[in-house]
Amino acid sequence: MDLAFSTSEIEFRDEIRTWLNEHKPSEKWLPMDTEIGFEQHRTWEHELFESKWSVPNWPNEYGGRNCSLIEWLLFEEEYYLSRAPGRVNTNGITLLGPTLFEWGTQDQKDRFLLPMAQGKEIWAQGWSEPNTGSDLASLSTTAIKDGENYILNGQKTWCSRGAWADWIFCIVRTDPESQRHSGLSYLLVPADAPGITRRPVSRIDGEPAFAEIFFDDCQVSTENLLGGEGEGWKVAMATASSERGLNLRAPGRFLAAANQLVNLYKRLIRENRKIPPELFNKIIDGYTAAQAYRWQVFSKASSLMHGETMGAEASYMKIFWSELDVDLHATALELLAERGELLASAPDAIAEYDWMSGYLFSLSGPIYAGTNEIQRNIIAERVLGLPRK
Repeated sequence: MDLAFSTSEIEFRDEIRTWLNEHKPSEKWLPMDTEIGFEQHRTWEHELFESKWSVPNWPNEYGGRNCSLIEWLLFEEEYYLSRAPGRVNTNGITLLGPTLFEWGTQDQKDRFLLPMAQGKEIWAQGWSEPNTGSDLASLSTTAIKDGENYILNGQKTWCSRGAWADWIFCIVRTDPESQRHSGLSYLLVPADAPGITRRPVSRIDGEPAFAEIFFDDCQVSTENLLGGEGEGWKVAMATASSERGLNLRAPGRFLAAANQLVNLYKRLIRENRKIPPELFNKIIDGYTAAQAYRWQVFSKASSLMHGETMGAEASYMKIFWSELDVDLHATALELLAERGELLASAPDAIAEYDWMSGYLFSLSGPIYAGTNEIQRNIIAERVLGLPRK
């Protein structure tokens, strides 16, 4: 791996840095998980698209720049460092999008990818069910074929962006007599289809970031089947690899947090705050870990560009970034002491970064994208070759 960026890569990085400085909103928007904030962030997706920054790693015909994986990682770094608005269509562009490129028909790509990149159609993820948790293979929502439609019955929960999204990508059981991984299919469901009821579910901070989705004889066209009937597990694993690996959590997010942590330390030193050595060491450890993750990801990206695939490595990457996120935010709260409990809007808060909100969100990292306990089982079996208990 060559650790030096090429001239074209540096020019690409400088271009997005300049664009973000000139175009990112100056005002503070409402959270994207509120109804008004959701639409504010949708308009930002469209502005990104207009300048071909919504999905720079996608082909030109779908609104991208056909940039390399290395360039996309640089884009992510600059995006997070600029503190531009969060991406409300993350589920679409980083999870479903790559899955459509791999498994979708040409008609499906032409139908869904461009509206996704434009922000016209925002996607929710409909996988978990009340009695499945991380055991996706035990799901029970059925989709029975009836002519040119599937008839859906069942319930999904913890649907990210589900309260306001336009579409939901779901894993359903098309063979009601099947068990475990067999008989599952991957279906793209319009959120306004008759027979769907959505019930917002609030996060720990009170925002309705999720939704329960109820299907009661909901009709969905067979044209919305992604992959073949019964191939849902294979298609889902393509999405899961994106969710756990490079796509959902590129290093930029953690590099930005690590830099903010160092800046917080410097500010407190200027305020004559005494920092215990053990806390200083945690800052160094967090910053070093973020840099280590960055170079590990660039190394993997280089391998992928030379024809390798993303396998079980996605599981140890997921464990690393999710635990790193918690550690960075927990260290910041220790630094802030009593001020760590304040929201960013509080008069005495240090307003550069909302560490409390970030910490509360980081606690979900070891759970979503497959719990870290499940990821450790995958590593034990598929990387280390250990036997099942």
